[in-house]
Amino acid sequence: MFDFTGKSAIVTGASYGLGEVFAHDLAQAGCALTLTARSGELLDSVAEKCRELGSPKVIVATGDVSVEEDVVRVVEQAIAEHGSVDVLINNAGIADVRGLAAENYDADTFDQILSVDLRGAFLFLRECGKHMLTAGSGSIVNICSIMGSGANELNVIPYTAAKGGLRNMTLQLGCEWADRGVRVNSVSPGFILTDMIRSAVEGTPNADYIASRTPMRRMGEAQEVSNAVMFLASDMASYITGVDLYVDGGTNAGNGYYQIRPIHHAWNADSAPMVDGGYEGLLPRPEGLEAMSVGIPGIHH
Repeated sequence: MFDFTGKSAIVTGASYGLGEVFAHDLAQAGCALTLTARSGELLDSVAEKCRELGSPKVIVATGDVSVEEDVVRVVEQAIAEHGSVDVLINNAGIADVRGLAAENYDADTFDQILSVDLRGAFLFLRECGKHMLTAGSGSIVNICSIMGSGANELNVIPYTAAKGGLRNMTLQLGCEWADRGVRVNSVSPGFILTDMIRSAVEGTPNADYIASRTPMRRMGEAQEVSNAVMFLASDMASYITGVDLYVDGGTNAGNGYYQIRPIHHAWNADSAPMVDGGYEGLLPRPEGLEAMSVGIPGIHH
């Protein structure tokens, strides 16, 4: 369906998860690729698969998106090797599964998440944007999240701050750069099953809980996110800019909040307990969910 023949793309966070899926789909569409992440070994494996899938040229450029010098070097290397950067898939990001409440959240981890998910995304926007604006064309797709456009009981405070900021940058730059030929859009996934987390989540009470508050009553697949990314990155979306496209099974179209209190509210009770007084939710919790009240093995016990 999609044709990226003659185009070059940078995919950040390309070593696993959604980034790997984006890279594979671009390769199948004939796109030359610059794959970047911190792990060279993982990137090499993804790059080899992309060559097998049909990408005419794939380079690996390791770097940390939160380090400005690394970002500048990666973009310069992409231009030197491919001659241009026509597409940026701004995907790199980190999260925090500890389940800490905002009133107990540590500033160091807050800063770390914003440095990758927001500042790092900005640095790639800036460096690729300058090149694209000079060339008079380009397409950027930021990977945001439904956590950046509204409250959610499963969210953590730095992640919502970072993704909300990235969403607003999408809207701003989508307008600011539009008259110079550069489109900026974003995709906001809901709860997605990637190969990395499938075995740990699928069939568990947490997956059932997420499905129970999603209108489609299931979690999403990585390919469903990539389909949206490929569309917005492609010339098929040539009159679309400044759009944040939800891929969430209808979650953000619905209203309301939790009925059963999220199990992570019970985590960290010994070290950083949530301040009491919140809504208890419908009781008792389902038996399988209650079993997870002690937390995640290896993190909480």
